[in-house]
Amino acid sequence: MSKNNYTTRKGFDRYRDELNQLVKIERPEMTKTVAWAASLGDRSENADYKYGKKRLREIDKRIRFLTARIEDAVVVEPREIESDKIQFGATVTTEDEDGNTKKYSIVGVDETNPSQGLISWRSPIGKSLLGKEEGDLVIIRTPNGEKELEIIEIEYIDI
Repeated sequence: MSKNNYTTRKGFDRYRDELNQLVKIERPEMTKTVAWAASLGDRSENADYKYGKKRLREIDKRIRFLTARIEDAVVVEPREIESDKIQFGATVTTEDEDGNTKKYSIVGVDETNPSQGLISWRSPIGKSLLGKEEGDLVIIRTPNGEKELEIIEIEYIDI
């Protein structure tokens, strides 16, 4: 049984683009390199052959991973969501106790980039925000203790 892989359109496109790059360009090139290295004879001391075989295994593993992520993908278009509550795809403006504001966009697990405000719906902050509305207070547990955030604005915009 597979799990849903919630992702934005950009996240899905990144999966697809990387898979195409691996299947159509990198794997065929590496296969040629391995065939050339194998034609040189003794493979036991052939670094090109050994590296090529190792790289092919890595490429094949990544292809399997990306294929599974694409098959399980549930693409969410934030602009199509109409809700007063925070759901996957929401961009949320919060304010902490010190009056500092921060924007978070709730994205898929493979799309996270906390420095850009992209947080996973499965992260502690993401889980805490889901289902909340403007004006709600949320307590986030951090390594430095608890932090209280007020939800100032919820938007469903392109991420």
